[in-house]
Amino acid sequence: MTFSSLVFLCIFLPVVFLLHRAVPGIKAKNGLLIAASLLFYAFGEPVYVLLMIASAVLNYLAARALGAKKSKAVLALAVAANLGILAVFKYTGFLVESVNRVFSLKIPVPAIALPIGISFFTFQALSYVIDVYRGQTQVQKNFFRVLLYISFFPQLIAGPIVKYRDIEERIAHRETDLGQAALGMRRFIFGLAKKVLIANTMAVAADAVFSAGAGQVNVLTAWIGALAYTMQIYFDFSGYSDMAIGMGKMFGFSFKENFDFPYAAASVREFWRRWHISLSSWFKEYVYIPLGGNRRGTFHAGLNKWIVFFLCGLWHGANWTFVIWGLFHGLFSFLEEWIPGLRKLPRILGHIYTMLVVVVGFVIFRADTLGEACGMIGQMFAGFTFTPAQMSFALMQLTPYFIVMFAAAVFFCGPAERLVKRLRAAGEEEQQGEVPKAAQTVLYVIALILLCWCVLRLSGGAYNPFIYFRF
Repeated sequence: MTFSSLVFLCIFLPVVFLLHRAVPGIKAKNGLLIAASLLFYAFGEPVYVLLMIASAVLNYLAARALGAKKSKAVLALAVAANLGILAVFKYTGFLVESVNRVFSLKIPVPAIALPIGISFFTFQALSYVIDVYRGQTQVQKNFFRVLLYISFFPQLIAGPIVKYRDIEERIAHRETDLGQAALGMRRFIFGLAKKVLIANTMAVAADAVFSAGAGQVNVLTAWIGALAYTMQIYFDFSGYSDMAIGMGKMFGFSFKENFDFPYAAASVREFWRRWHISLSSWFKEYVYIPLGGNRRGTFHAGLNKWIVFFLCGLWHGANWTFVIWGLFHGLFSFLEEWIPGLRKLPRILGHIYTMLVVVVGFVIFRADTLGEACGMIGQMFAGFTFTPAQMSFALMQLTPYFIVMFAAAVFFCGPAERLVKRLRAAGEEEQQGEVPKAAQTVLYVIALILLCWCVLRLSGGAYNPFIYFRF
């Protein structure tokens, strides 16, 4: 187990939880969570704690000004400042490299470290300021409540993106009981298991294939790598979201679901209603609708979607692979708008078509360069060479443990949808005493077994951070 993981699981989270239970009054609880959140962020990014605090101050002051008097100029300055911070730290090197490539220049590329989670807390801050301007959220005069909203450690570095209006009441007034905390712990463990047991296992095969030489990869190996990464990114990110939702519940907060079984979708548009819901809804509310949405006809609606998908891709990272990935999904969303047949396919055919788009898209997303992405996609559909070396490399990835975890991944990303939703609903019913104690006991025993299994896997495995930490 990595030192940071050990500290978080065995010391940081239990201590903060127990102190939160012990300290009296909402002010003390909020103060504790602020201190814990800043300490948590400083553990990995000491200097950039100041950047996050500065972001909180900036948006607090902008919201206060907008609360006193609505001003488009103040709003524009606040938006520009937030996006400017994001651009400097995340995109400066990318822009310089792109200019050098296009104009054959040799401008030195600045080496600016990317603050962890900057895209997430910047978008949260932006939504707060915009909502105050729109009158959808009352301006918060207590700076420390804004700071807690922006810095809250459970979802600080990889989402879900939370709107202030969704947790405003919980910041000001909340009560937690042991039943709710237990449910949160169970949800946290299930998310941890998705990451450690499934995502990390898929990562071994995906990393091996995507780092292999061109001569090692044929159609079989390419599909192993593509499917492994497709499962890795879903269970990695949805696992973190489950952990964040669980930790939030432990401290009395209710975060909305961030994933709704996207791999069960039968169209690209349905996929995006189910995938990274907090980001999709953010772009819809703060970009797509302000651009005009679908109010000006099909053509403008399609153009607005292209803009949103371009920005969505760019949000994910400073690389053209992310931009092309976004536009790739935008293309199929646009085609579904213009070709009615794509929306009326039998569900099984629609599901196959959608997963084909998703898997190919994630190859683009995972590749370091567009050339590498094209090479891998080419092998997926035309790599019909089967040399002994290629077959040996492919079979090396298909370990028994990988096969078992891949089967579990396939089951839990789609066929288990109804079961998982029933268990979540049962969890809410537990608090009302409507679920038999035997069923409750079984679920907690399973969670305990999964926790022990995760610790064992982590103790013997290499460090494998969450994918979305870098966004």
